[in-house]
Amino acid sequence: MSAAASSCVRPPEPPGLIRWLRKNLFSTWYNSMLTLLAIAFLYVVLRGLLTWAVQTANWTPISSSLKLIAVGQYPPDQVWRIATIVSVATLLFGFSWAVWGGTVRTFALALAGAFVVLALLPLSFSNLGFETRIWFLLNPLLIWLGYLVGRLGVRPRGALLGWLLALILAYFLLMGVEGLIWLPPVDTGLWGGLLLTFLLAIVGIGASFPIGVLLALGRQSKLPVLKGFCVLFIEMVRGVPLVTILFMASIILPLFLPEGVRIDRVLRAMLGMTLFAAAYMAENVRGGLQAIPNGQYEAAKAVGLNGFQTMALIVLPQALRLVIPAIVGQFIALFMDTTLALIVGLLELLAIGKAVLESNADWRLLTMEMFLFVAAVFWVFNFSMSYASRRLEAALGVGER
Repeated sequence: MSAAASSCVRPPEPPGLIRWLRKNLFSTWYNSMLTLLAIAFLYVVLRGLLTWAVQTANWTPISSSLKLIAVGQYPPDQVWRIATIVSVATLLFGFSWAVWGGTVRTFALALAGAFVVLALLPLSFSNLGFETRIWFLLNPLLIWLGYLVGRLGVRPRGALLGWLLALILAYFLLMGVEGLIWLPPVDTGLWGGLLLTFLLAIVGIGASFPIGVLLALGRQSKLPVLKGFCVLFIEMVRGVPLVTILFMASIILPLFLPEGVRIDRVLRAMLGMTLFAAAYMAENVRGGLQAIPNGQYEAAKAVGLNGFQTMALIVLPQALRLVIPAIVGQFIALFMDTTLALIVGLLELLAIGKAVLESNADWRLLTMEMFLFVAAVFWVFNFSMSYASRRLEAALGVGER
């Protein structure tokens, strides 16, 4: 091919903003009309919402109760532990950004921006027990520091090890250590608010996924006893609401324990939510396993792989790839189901919001502001999981031929 011919064959340049608008929003006259109507509708709704939020709404219950909303009744002089855990997580986000990039980079930058916005908000953070605005501004620097450290050539295995060590550190910081004056134990009954919501969701999501995978594999097993146990567990748990599971874990389970043996109330709620989510996760994974054609099994046998290697290296990765939307949907549902912990006496985010309104007679009519704030918090984290899911699907080519 000549140089002149090769210069003519070029990939198309990415479209500019005007070109994109013309193609997607103003391609035809009716498409242009719908675009203009949508813009007008959004203008009216957002203008009214912003006017109400800035001029009419009373955000005093939220601004005056930030400590309760964030960590519940956690001792004020020990809130530094939670701040330390968050700072370690932000450092690891920057570290993971350098190692993996992509979606992690987006979350790291969004997290840094959120800290800056919180530092600039005209709110009083004095009841949190430490210099909160300085801490907010310090966390973006920690993200940048983690990024610089990650650029030194650390492998993904090092990042995973860092997150594992951070989880161990978080456990000891939250629970405390008997005998240490500067790290006294904190009763889990004092946990609440956003802290408890996060803990219930993280433990439930992290534990239900491997248990659900094992249950799905057990249901596909050819061993009658193992298969029967998995089928019985899945169908029994899926046949009752989560409220029933929480009541059983909180009230009925202690009746069967030996005398003197007591399981923490928060731990029982985590156990109930984990087992409930694991049963649904098992069915999602089983759907992915059934979608794998028999040719994959036959090809694995042809190259000499045994049953375990076939499932671990060939079948299960493809099955999980197919059901990413269902798995993330289950994670989002579990995060929202944390509000049911109030039934067993745990004051998570929504329960703390209700308690704040009931604590002052002047605030009892401000339910709109409080519930809108709680809804916004849930939406941010649920949207983050949904966004990460879409990016992961795009990276793995889910839905593409």
